[in-house]
Amino acid sequence: MESAGLWMLLAVAIVLLATGLPAYAVLMGVSALFAVVGVLAGGIEYPLLTALPGRIIGLLETDLLQALPLYVFMGALLNRLPLADRLFRCGVALGGRSGGAPAMATLGLGALLAPMNGSVGASVAMLSRSVAPKLAARGLPPAESTALVCVASTLGVVIPPSLVLILLGDAMMRAHTEAANVTKAMVRIVNTQDIFRGALVPAALFLLLGLLVAWALGRRHPARSTAEKPAALEWLTGIVAALFVVGLLAGVAAGYFYAVEAAAMGGTALLLFGWLSGGLRAGAFGAVLRDTMAVSGALFALFVAATTFTLVFRAFGTDQLLDAWVKLVPGGPTGAAIAVLVIFALSAFVLDAFEIVFVIVPIVMPPILTRAPDAIWISVLALLALQASFLVPPTGYAVMMARSAMKQKTAVRPLVRALAPYLAAQLVVLALVVALPGLAHLAQPKGHDASPVETRLDDDAARKKFNDMLKIPAPE
Repeated sequence: MESAGLWMLLAVAIVLLATGLPAYAVLMGVSALFAVVGVLAGGIEYPLLTALPGRIIGLLETDLLQALPLYVFMGALLNRLPLADRLFRCGVALGGRSGGAPAMATLGLGALLAPMNGSVGASVAMLSRSVAPKLAARGLPPAESTALVCVASTLGVVIPPSLVLILLGDAMMRAHTEAANVTKAMVRIVNTQDIFRGALVPAALFLLLGLLVAWALGRRHPARSTAEKPAALEWLTGIVAALFVVGLLAGVAAGYFYAVEAAAMGGTALLLFGWLSGGLRAGAFGAVLRDTMAVSGALFALFVAATTFTLVFRAFGTDQLLDAWVKLVPGGPTGAAIAVLVIFALSAFVLDAFEIVFVIVPIVMPPILTRAPDAIWISVLALLALQASFLVPPTGYAVMMARSAMKQKTAVRPLVRALAPYLAAQLVVLALVVALPGLAHLAQPKGHDASPVETRLDDDAARKKFNDMLKIPAPE
């Protein structure tokens, strides 16, 4: 019954598309159904399923998950406070009379706030509410406004220390550990900080290309003068907020403080801004707390459901089937990397980023990393593939969210034309990272191994190496 896990994946995709039920409910329901059928048919041993409570408790004890509600809290605050509006107006004012200033300000705002927003959906909600009306007032067509909101909202997927990067880093650390145990290769296991640094250069390349595209396209639209000029207090707020956010992101990427600490500092700063600016009056703070609890609860439920799903998936032995298939992929590490891009691109048409990290990464990455041991490179490619897939109309996650959130609706064809230059920039970055894996290691500190050591040890040699590390004499 090794193929049963593949039928589980297909069942999840069909039920999600047909019913629109929450992903955690679908994952839990499909897992329970297949587990019962597997036990009755003799394909699963019941004692394996009794490991589920301990597995869930062990995963939920991870300190990194403390950042999850904090990032959701920041996203809820950003969606309620006028900070995005002030930063956007300051950004446009800095662009002067350039026709590309509004588009470039939108992307800059996404680069600043999307990593703190918690999710692509939260970024779309914030930008469609605060920025989209101003883009329309400045003469941008609905299709271009929607495209800008889509692109800016996905920047949080690749710019650290976003919640997607934090969760992917934790999942990749476990996947890399499994792959190293299988191959018995002496490699340094990646951590979240490694993936933060690995994503920096490709993210900067895409942001630079995106700004160039926005500037070039903006030249076609003459700038409209508006009465909305930033006041002195707004300039002060914008400068302080920009410096604080850049310092926060740089501090996390450089390793001066952890992502949990950054989330706590960001949430505290936004809370103080909300109280001082009066943006949390009239029950707004209560609404922020309700949004935070609802989204955090849904994410933790998704985490538990995904853990259940992967346990049943592996109980059927489907992971061994995938491992055998991965070994048949031609092209060595590059072939395995391209397989990652294809799998993540297809998954993004059905699942969002969190579902992919919780479900697809634990299943797919261990066998992939046995073929391509550079876990940092593979992680960056996975992030870029996710971002690109979210921008593919009409079913890309960011595209669907933006089309439903924008007041000015746009048809698919003009939206495709508006997104095409940004997708082309994304494909250029993807091709560069595939061809030049060293791009994912440029921001790593000196002395960090850019190329994994592929020395493989047998059981006795691995045991001796471990004893030497512990300074325990090896048995005679």
